Amino acid sequence: MYKVILAIVSSIVLTSTAFAERYVMVTHGEGTDPFWPVVQKGGEDAARHIGADFEYVYNPSADMADMAKSIAAAAATQPDGMVISLPDPDALGQAIKDAVDSGVPVITMNSGLESSASVGALMHVGQPEFLAGQSAGLRAKAEGASKALCMMHEQYNTALNDRCNGSEESDPLVTTVMTTGDPAIIPTRAAAALQANPDIDSVLSVGPHTCVGVQQALDELGMSVHHSCFDLSPPVMDMINAGKVQYTIDQQQRLQGYMPIIVLHLYNNGAGLLPGANIPSGPGFVDKSNASSVAALAGVDR
Repeated sequence: MYKVILAIVSSIVLTSTAFAERYVMVTHGEGTDPFWPVVQKGGEDAARHIGADFEYVYNPSADMADMAKSIAAAAATQPDGMVISLPDPDALGQAIKDAVDSGVPVITMNSGLESSASVGALMHVGQPEFLAGQSAGLRAKAEGASKALCMMHEQYNTALNDRCNGSEESDPLVTTVMTTGDPAIIPTRAAAALQANPDIDSVLSVGPHTCVGVQQALDELGMSVHHSCFDLSPPVMDMINAGKVQYTIDQQQRLQGYMPIIVLHLYNNGAGLLPGANIPSGPGFVDKSNASSVAALAGVDR
C-alpha cells in the first residue's frame, strides 16, 4: 500500500511539474541600474511561491525597437502571462497588443500607467509618477528650494519625464537636464549642468545611480544644495544618513515584480479573478527619520 501511495504522489508531482505555469517578464532596465535586480527578485520569489516557471528578459541597449522584438519573441512562446514595463507606449504598444490578441494575458508594471489599458493590459502595478514628482517638488519647496535641476537618465522613458514634469508643477523654476544611464559618465554630465546653472539651490535626481553620480559632482564642485532622489540603493541610503541627500522617493519595486505574477496566477486559476483597480506601489518618502529601518533592504527588497 505504501508503494502505491508513493507512486500516486510521485505521479502528481511529475504531472504538476510538467504542466507548471510559465510567466515572462520583459523590462527596459539597463544592466547598470541597481533598481531592476530587485524587480527581478520579486518576480522570481512570486513564481517560486506559486510553483511557476519564470523568465526575466531585459534590454540593456535601451533600444525600444529591440525591446518590442523581445516582447514579440516571448509572446510567440505562448506563456501563461507576461509582465511588461511600458516606458515608451508608441514604440512598445503594438507588440503588447499583438501579445494580448494572441491570447497571452499581460500586466504592465513600473512605467506606462496612463497607457496600460489602451494597449490591452489587464491592469498596471507601479507608482503614479506624476504624483510622485509633485510630492518630491512640494517637499523640496517646503524645505526651502526655489530653483531646481531635474536630472534624468532616460529621455524616452515617460515615467521619468512625469517625475520631472510633476516636480515642475509644484515649483515652476525647474530645468530638466539629460545625463546618461552610464554611471561612469553621469558625474561629468552633472558637473557640466551644475556649472552652467550656478544659481540653482536644489537638484532632483530621478534614479539611484543618477543620484550617486550627481552627488559626486556636487562634492567635487564643492556645491551645497538641496538634493533629493528617486528609489533606493545602499549608496543612496549612505548619502541620506550622511545628510547629503535629504530624501528619496520609494516606489517599492519588489512589489512591481511580485504582485503581477500573483495576480496573473489568480487570473488564470480563479475564473478571471482580478483586482478592481491598478495597484499603486508608491510613492513613499525615505529620509533620516526612517532610513535605518529600511537600509538593510535597499538593493535587495526595495
